[in-house]
Amino acid sequence: MLAFIGGTGLTRMDNLRIIKTHTVETRFGSPSAPVVEGELDGQNVLFLARHGDPHVLLPHQVNYRANLAALKEAGATAIVAANAVGGITAQAPTGALVLPDQIIDYTYGRDMTLFDDPDEPLVHVDFSWPFDVTLRNALKARLAAAELNWNDGGCYGATQGPRLETAAEIARLERDGCDIVGMTGMPEAVLARELALPYAMLSLVVNPAAGKSTHEITMAEIEAVIHDGMANVRQLLAGFARHYSR
Repeated sequence: MLAFIGGTGLTRMDNLRIIKTHTVETRFGSPSAPVVEGELDGQNVLFLARHGDPHVLLPHQVNYRANLAALKEAGATAIVAANAVGGITAQAPTGALVLPDQIIDYTYGRDMTLFDDPDEPLVHVDFSWPFDVTLRNALKARLAAAELNWNDGGCYGATQGPRLETAAEIARLERDGCDIVGMTGMPEAVLARELALPYAMLSLVVNPAAGKSTHEITMAEIEAVIHDGMANVRQLLAGFARHYSR
């Protein structure tokens, strides 16, 4: 079953007709919220609010392992994760959607693997290409059909948060090759890979990253972009659910 993880601005999917709520306790603890199973545009899907419902968890407080394990237990076979990001390069203007194809991890102190039990075999997964090609191609087709402002490809820089980055940090990320910056892409993406769950990310650019505009970043501006942009994301995901099959 296709699953969606909602980030900032996507705590709920208003067009989801709820069929069942999975209250799951995993060996890693409780997920951010119950896994909601419902019908979206005629298709059964799963939904999980990454930051809780209501939004209460900071990026470094999210129990990513429990979230991914709960989705797997509820029957997820593929995951599309939505998130809000800052734009670094010209291919990530404010208001655009970005479908990244690479990621660089700058986080620290997070539980990065499901395989840390000393009584279990050590597992190393290939993470050369962190996002599933088939899932990305299906998303590209829906984005093209929707005629939205979007960009195919780009590198997501995952920072620790919850503070926004300094201008010097963003300059470093740009030198490293990052196009967008967010706080939740890791370890979520690699945990999905460990569970053999195809995973793709859909990123809404909600502000220019630090040093990329002439004025201070304000939450009012970010929230205005989130309000309009996430409405497009909801509509896009509904159409994607209708057309996606694996």
